[in-house]
Amino acid sequence: MHLFRLTVAATLGLLAALPARADPVALTPEQVGQIFCISRVGNDMAAVSGLLTPDLASAIAQAEAADAAWAAANPGDKPPLGDGIPWQSYPDYAAVCTAGAATLMMDEASVAITYAFPEWPDAGFTDHLQLRLVDSPALGQRVWRIDNLAYGTEGDLRTSLRLAFMP
Repeated sequence: MHLFRLTVAATLGLLAALPARADPVALTPEQVGQIFCISRVGNDMAAVSGLLTPDLASAIAQAEAADAAWAAANPGDKPPLGDGIPWQSYPDYAAVCTAGAATLMMDEASVAITYAFPEWPDAGFTDHLQLRLVDSPALGQRVWRIDNLAYGTEGDLRTSLRLAFMP
């Protein structure tokens, strides 16, 4: 009986030392930029899909649906998004992607995304992720999400998606 009481007391003591629940931790704008860069270099944007604002996710889904319809209507021809979603200024694969410091403006942030080509040091360029704080009912807090991508040349992701299907 003494061993039972000791075991129960030890178990309760260990349980009391555990946190009641784990609080969710929101990503910083810089961390969102780092995930974006890892996805670009890895050529797999799946992780980024969960970091988009609902508006941008919807714009991308509409563009992908329009691209599929165009491809079905024009077999054998390269569709407008034949190189995929234009996630950067230039479609060339960059071996290096670096997320810079964020510039904060109320509930918006901009993160510099710098691409480099080790073989061609002068060929690098910088785009800017445009983030927005959005409510996350699942987390019970506001979180940073990608709302657009400003190209280092001119234009942006949302505009490119819209213009891809204009006659």
